[in-house]
Amino acid sequence: MNFMPMRVVLDTNVVFEGLTKQTGVCGLIIDAWRAGLITVCVSTSLMLEYEDVLSRKLAEPRWQTARRILKRLFMQHTRFVDIAFSWRPTSPDPGDDHVIDCAWNGSAVLVTSNIRDFAHARRKLGLKVLTPVELLNTLANLNLSDTLIN
Repeated sequence: MNFMPMRVVLDTNVVFEGLTKQTGVCGLIIDAWRAGLITVCVSTSLMLEYEDVLSRKLAEPRWQTARRILKRLFMQHTRFVDIAFSWRPTSPDPGDDHVIDCAWNGSAVLVTSNIRDFAHARRKLGLKVLTPVELLNTLANLNLSDTLIN
C-alpha cells in the first residue's frame, strides 16, 4: 500500500506559531510537514501572504533557522494550486477568502486556529476545516506507523 500524504492548507497563523513555538501543537504540524505526512497546498496569493507576514515576523536574526526550514519545506512538500473557481465573499474577513479558494481548488483540508472566520465556508461549501489539534488527531488515526513500515 502506498502512503498518500494528506493535503492541507495551513492558515498563516498555524505556520507562524509552528515555526516560532516548535514544542506546541503547531510545531508538531511543521514536523509532520517536514516528514512528508502532509502536503501543504498554496496558491499564489497565499504564498504572497506567507512571504509578507512571515518575512516581517521572522525578520530578527534569531529566526534564521525558522526561515531556512520554511524555504526547504516549500521546495519539498508543497503543491501549488491554480485557482479555477472562487466563491466570494465567503468569510466575514475578506482577507481569508483566498485561503478558502486555495483549500477548495486544492481539494485540501483547511487548518486554522481561527475556525470562526471559516464557519460560513464550512456550511456553504462543505469545506473541511480543522483546528491544529484536530489535524493531529486525524493524522494519528490514519495508522501511519503500519503504512510507513511497509
